[in-house]
Amino acid sequence: MIPKTTRPLPKTFSVKSFGCQMNAYDGARMAELLEAQGLVAADAGEADLVLLNTCHIREKAAEKVYSDIGRLTKRGSRAGGDKPMIAIAGCVAQAEGAEITRRAPAVDLVVGPQAYHRLPELIARAASGAPALDTDMPAASKFDALPKRRRQGPGAFLTVQEGCDKFCTYCVVPYTRGAEISRPWAQVVDEAKALVDAGAREITLLGQNVNAWEHEGRGLHHLIEELARLPDLARIRYTTSHPNDMADGLIAAHRDIEKLMPFLHLPVQAGSDRILKAMNRSHDVASYLKLIDRVRAARPDIAISGDFIVGFPGETDADFEETLAAVRAIGHAQAFSFKYSPRPGTPAATMGDAVPAAVMDERLQRLQALIAEQQYAFNRATLGKTCAVLIERDGKLPGQRLGKSPWLQSVLIEGGAIGDLVDVEIVQAGPNSLQGETRILAAA
Repeated sequence: MIPKTTRPLPKTFSVKSFGCQMNAYDGARMAELLEAQGLVAADAGEADLVLLNTCHIREKAAEKVYSDIGRLTKRGSRAGGDKPMIAIAGCVAQAEGAEITRRAPAVDLVVGPQAYHRLPELIARAASGAPALDTDMPAASKFDALPKRRRQGPGAFLTVQEGCDKFCTYCVVPYTRGAEISRPWAQVVDEAKALVDAGAREITLLGQNVNAWEHEGRGLHHLIEELARLPDLARIRYTTSHPNDMADGLIAAHRDIEKLMPFLHLPVQAGSDRILKAMNRSHDVASYLKLIDRVRAARPDIAISGDFIVGFPGETDADFEETLAAVRAIGHAQAFSFKYSPRPGTPAATMGDAVPAAVMDERLQRLQALIAEQQYAFNRATLGKTCAVLIERDGKLPGQRLGKSPWLQSVLIEGGAIGDLVDVEIVQAGPNSLQGETRILAAA
């Protein structure tokens, strides 16, 4: 980094997170850390410090960061304007490090996802004009240095596991987040209690491979059992899972633990065994389908979600047709699908045999149309059912509220208060949301 001129320490801040739910968790924790230092949250257009918490999974996600840096730089070039201190955090920071400041000299501070607990000292260094770069992956847990959780909305994220040892050939996570690490049992339980005390009714446990969480012989299902004992916690979810880590105890938990919601995000990525092998996915289609059958036997109403990559190097028309066949066999409540994006440093980026962009576009449109059809069918199947809906926020219309069903569908209702858990009859189903009518007001 090139040394910069000195400037006052920031008094206000803004955090913008890109990408996954783990980034949303990290962004919230960084905001709490900055508030503990006396900074006040503000709009990005006025804040003294703007922190961009970045995602490196796909090229477009990384490029959005540089667009934002350009806009923030222009803010300082306007008449009478001051450029905010610009901090880059997250996976782009980890992957590109000092290259960020070479490409965007306006950046003042770069910090990786395992070092953001050091933000206060980095901010001080940046304000003094000194280089402020930290992409270390220290052995000491960052979680020990973070402040206690503050007031929450009805839903809260809780990271319990980080990193990945799977080394899928398309994925940068092992390089930007490091090896698989599970947070200790007591630390996770204590944070969950703090979240509930702060107002959370639903907790989503997070990890790059969350179902690989393990501590002193206890697995994720043991942790879920413990959290289910918290009397004011109404719901538990977890994401993202890997097929190889879907243990018998976790499958049984979907049958036995009422507070564990009937939703499972379990990416398969492709429906061709040949492509799965090239991706270094350690499952095949047949084993994945058997796993889904076991989960559905334990919890027949479970909603299945997944991820799919189209246009992986070497993917043929026949391979793609096998993916469509797998989607039809699985039957999704929702799923995410993307065109393959080569990431620097990953084995797939050097494979060659690239699929033409036009072919990827056509395949993605066909896959997304099939997924949308399945999602709409799943939504329609809830018509006439009564289910509990957790009200999360106001809707767009006066008196309207938006909440989530047990199957993670968005549900619009009239009345109720944010944080209430209400029994709702589903009276209308659209492709992306449901309309409900409150029948019985459940205990708040």
